Amino acid sequence: MTMAGYWFKPKRYGYGATPVTWQGWAVTLGTVAIMVAVSLFLRLTEPHEWALAAMFGFDALALVVLFIVCRRKTEGEWRWRWGSR
Repeated sequence: MTMAGYWFKPKRYGYGATPVTWQGWAVTLGTVAIMVAVSLFLRLTEPHEWALAAMFGFDALALVVLFIVCRRKTEGEWRWRWGSR
């Protein structure tokens, strides 16, 4: 599979990484679940404009944290890939 300690591997096509272990999938799906839960909570409980700004701010922060974790836990470098050449 992958070397110990890596949760993601570089994508075959394009830029970025994809989860390859249960830890990688847990971090990815957990981030999505938290973003959905916080967004729904804020939109359904707070009718004010600040709730929309808070929702977007929280989602942006969650994506930045996910990006950092992915970069640190990826086996190999992130670069644009055109498949196996």
